[in-house]
Amino acid sequence: MVQKAERVTAPQISGRNSTGRPGKPVGNVTRGTTNPNRMRRVDRWLAGPQAWRLRNAADPLVVDLGYGATPATAVELFDRLAAVRPDVQVFGIEIEPERVRAALPLQRPGLSFRVGGFELPVPGRPVLVRAFNVLRQYEEADVPGIWRLVQDRLSPGGLFIDGTCDEIGRRVTWVALDAERPLSLSISVRFGSFELPSDVAERLPKALIHHNVPGEPVHALMQAMDRAWLECAPLASFGNRQRWQGMCRTLRDAGWPVQDGPARWRLGELTVDWEAVAPLA
Repeated sequence: MVQKAERVTAPQISGRNSTGRPGKPVGNVTRGTTNPNRMRRVDRWLAGPQAWRLRNAADPLVVDLGYGATPATAVELFDRLAAVRPDVQVFGIEIEPERVRAALPLQRPGLSFRVGGFELPVPGRPVLVRAFNVLRQYEEADVPGIWRLVQDRLSPGGLFIDGTCDEIGRRVTWVALDAERPLSLSISVRFGSFELPSDVAERLPKALIHHNVPGEPVHALMQAMDRAWLECAPLASFGNRQRWQGMCRTLRDAGWPVQDGPARWRLGELTVDWEAVAPLA
């Protein structure tokens, strides 16, 4: 049974330092639900438009934070990023010791598993930290403190990904943060898994999910996506990929700060600047 999450604040980081010496991990045990290939959409983004961060890193250190009951997604992250940077070092971090013990037989050069939490008990400052379906099990009030803990551990040019997805990775959203601030919100969906784009709203990250109400920017985005999707219905005869690209163009033309371009849109992906969806309060 998952216990109600305690507040996570900066002073709690004193239990463990960056050398990985023993101490109390920061965080709470999560449900641990996971599935193979569940993270493919965010991994594709990390190995695509964000690959420069890993290529340019002096220390190619990556953390899969809270990988769950089985280490499949950490192994997949290592395999995908090794194609970008062969000397990548991926650490799978879990707060539940038994999950780490179960993962140890899968260790190999470049892939390790450790007990820990948001303090990130790894020997250095990571360039990428991926935490998926972790913060959704905390209170919204915990999010700023957790973000700050992880951001303070990033290397120069580092990125923290706080995301949420459905059980098999067909509806996915994530917030990307650097060491200073949130940068963007990304939405990635499998065509055929939704009727309207706003169906993804149930998988918004914890920082946004309770703000999907009239008057909030993220709700305005969801509604704008639906309108643009319906307006682009004539493109459906060419396939949903073309229709999604039309939706993205319509949003951009309407003034939404849409990032990237057709090469990413055709994957069922949309990224907007964080400022466009940040909660009002």
